[in-house]
Amino acid sequence: MEGSAKDDVADGYRKIAFGGVNDAVKLLFYEDAGSCRVKNLDLFCVSEIRRIKGGGMEIKFYDRLQALDRLREMADTDSGGSDFLQALERGAAALARSGEAEPCS
Repeated sequence: MEGSAKDDVADGYRKIAFGGVNDAVKLLFYEDAGSCRVKNLDLFCVSEIRRIKGGGMEIKFYDRLQALDRLREMADTDSGGSDFLQALERGAAALARSGEAEPCS
């Protein structure tokens, strides 16, 4: 993934993992959810909003732990977390070039 795109993805995961939910809670108490005030709310962490029959609202959030896990995976990839696999691939390529590799049967 390209550097800036990868940074954007990481920023999004950070915002989900560490961002506040205050604006989503404010939304619950707005009498007119269609008001222009809603446009100014930070609802990045919200995955779903649903009106419930009889009034009320249900708000679902993205999974913070899953976002943290994805950030960890990205950090592992950046720091060479797959060094063993890379070494294995280099070894296999070197064997193939030297002609010493035997095909698996």
